[in-house]
Amino acid sequence: MAKKTDSDNNNGIIRQFNELKKKHPDAMLLFRRNSFYELYKQDAVKAAAVLAIEIADRILPDYKRPVKVASFPQSALDVYLPKLIRSGIRVAICDALDSPLKKKAGQDKAENNERTIQNSTDMGKKKKEQGAQETPDRTVENTVDVKPAREKKSKAKAETKAENGTDNEVKTEKKDEQKTEAAQERKPREPQMVTANGEKVTHGHAYQSTTNPADWYFTAKIDGQQLKPQKMDASDLAAYQNKEMTVPQLMERYYPTKLMPKVSEEAFRMPMEIAGPDGSITVNKFNVYKEKDEQRPDFGKYKFYVQVGDTNMSAVASHQDLNAYFDRVATPNQLIEKNFGERLHLKSAYEKYQLPEGVDPKGVRVAKDRNDNKWKVSVDLGEKGQTSRHEISFDDGYSLFKTKTATREQIAAKYLNTEITGMLAANTAKVEKTASMKM
Repeated sequence: MAKKTDSDNNNGIIRQFNELKKKHPDAMLLFRRNSFYELYKQDAVKAAAVLAIEIADRILPDYKRPVKVASFPQSALDVYLPKLIRSGIRVAICDALDSPLKKKAGQDKAENNERTIQNSTDMGKKKKEQGAQETPDRTVENTVDVKPAREKKSKAKAETKAENGTDNEVKTEKKDEQKTEAAQERKPREPQMVTANGEKVTHGHAYQSTTNPADWYFTAKIDGQQLKPQKMDASDLAAYQNKEMTVPQLMERYYPTKLMPKVSEEAFRMPMEIAGPDGSITVNKFNVYKEKDEQRPDFGKYKFYVQVGDTNMSAVASHQDLNAYFDRVATPNQLIEKNFGERLHLKSAYEKYQLPEGVDPKGVRVAKDRNDNKWKVSVDLGEKGQTSRHEISFDDGYSLFKTKTATREQIAAKYLNTEITGMLAANTAKVEKTASMKM
């Protein structure tokens, strides 16, 4: 006996699911079966995550492999359907059709019934024939009287069947016409914006959290791919609800790297060269990993890893830098300079540090503290006072004294800008108060 192949088994509900999924890949298919709605395969996994319902591996009658199935009662449709739609999912409700095996079983049963009826009819005919032989005169009379009535009934049945067949054909033609008209009227969704890379943004919307109604999230799709929802600020939500903030503005606010031009893949090839303080530096490896050492304070965080020569370095990556890396809108050179520039003593890494306006650079002093033998920086602001003495790192001291890629002013700005700004603000407030008292 030949073994059944997967194609033989794949002829029931899973076959219907696969065929509909090919036609509607972006839709979640809800199959109505008895008093439940069921979801299969990837739709079941997605629905379980969104609706917080149970998912199980089941073996269906027409499919021999375990299939992931999630289900909920028909009475819960009014609760779960809005949740799916609010999360940006397109939903299609389907009626499961009987499998060919079940149809064949039904046909066999019908054929057996027909055979039984035919046998009964034949038996009846035989009995009538025997009776006709015994009473020929009565049989002739009955035949003459009954035959026209039977002919009338058969003609009426034939006419009824013909009328029903015509009505069914008309209904089928109307349904086909309606489907054709609906397909012609259905147009692709117009994009709400187009990114610098030509990608289309659709389904941009805000929705309320089901677990915490006070929280609202913004999400959208790019070329049909669902973006991870981002929690909205209260001010942004109010502006969006009042139509003071558009979807493109919200995209710039919550998905800025999705809108930026992508860099070429050539920029990510290793090894690569970057400009260093004493010539070019060779970068052998650069990637992202998640810290798994539970003893470290940054356990569970995503970090950048770089290998420069024989030196290995890592640093916790910001959310913005991670998005820039994965969306390919920043080169490794830029990310290395931003996250490891000071440890590599790059001049460009210190250019972002500037003293506040009005501070005399001559007041900056970097010296070794005799008490603890550590290098510290301080700033004399004259009449406004003097800052505390702040210890500087080994890398900053190396950049200042050895490679000379950092200045004293930049070192002071890095460590003391917050304190300097506070002292300047306090002095300004004091002067204003004195002036008002004199008036």
